[in-house]
Amino acid sequence: MSIHIGAKKGEVAETVLMPGDPLRAKFFAETFLEDIHLFNEVRGMLGFTGTYEGKRVSVMGSGMGIPSLSIYVNELLEFYEVKKIIRVGTCGGMQPGMKIGDLVLAMSASTDSNVNRVRFKGLDYAPTADFDLLVRAYDAAKELTQRVFVGGVISGDLFYSDDEHWHEVWAKYGILAAEMETAGLYTLAAKYRAKALAILTVSDTLVAKEVAPAEQREKGFTLMAQVALKAGLE
Repeated sequence: MSIHIGAKKGEVAETVLMPGDPLRAKFFAETFLEDIHLFNEVRGMLGFTGTYEGKRVSVMGSGMGIPSLSIYVNELLEFYEVKKIIRVGTCGGMQPGMKIGDLVLAMSASTDSNVNRVRFKGLDYAPTADFDLLVRAYDAAKELTQRVFVGGVISGDLFYSDDEHWHEVWAKYGILAAEMETAGLYTLAAKYRAKALAILTVSDTLVAKEVAPAEQREKGFTLMAQVALKAGLE
């Protein structure tokens, strides 16, 4: 029984778009979906189901960080028969030339979190995206923009680090961007044999030191939702 999601059976679609911010979930649902229905507001984590071009889809917040996301993803996959989860969130671009608004498709997710080392008894696990979703998202993104990057991201536990140079070793090894949830999503999707992908928008750059304002992060990054809907709904 789900204890963090108040939806009834059948209220959640098989495909779920999952931003971190519940207000972004509300904004995406109201912007892109028709006939929307609020299925969850437990703890303020808003979830909606509606239709996009006649196909059912849900949008729900995950909160920030792997522990928060893992609660909701576990319950969606175990209790609501969800088949696909596409994270639509923001990230910090690590590579030179990356700009605010660029799209990042996370092919894999490294992490400094200890969650998987607890799960795998000290061993490393390499969480990766679903290949079919990744290809579909790349094709959709290229139709809409030329500013799309594909590669690894780092899912960090700390938003504020005491080491201002922490990201440099990751960037040196080709990591594109930093965020806080994707490694958890990909791991749980693998456990439940579901499909998962993270489509991220660069909201700040660790090289040029640019930062998007809060309102733009909540309501301005709609391209990733468009790509997610095209990729996730067959």
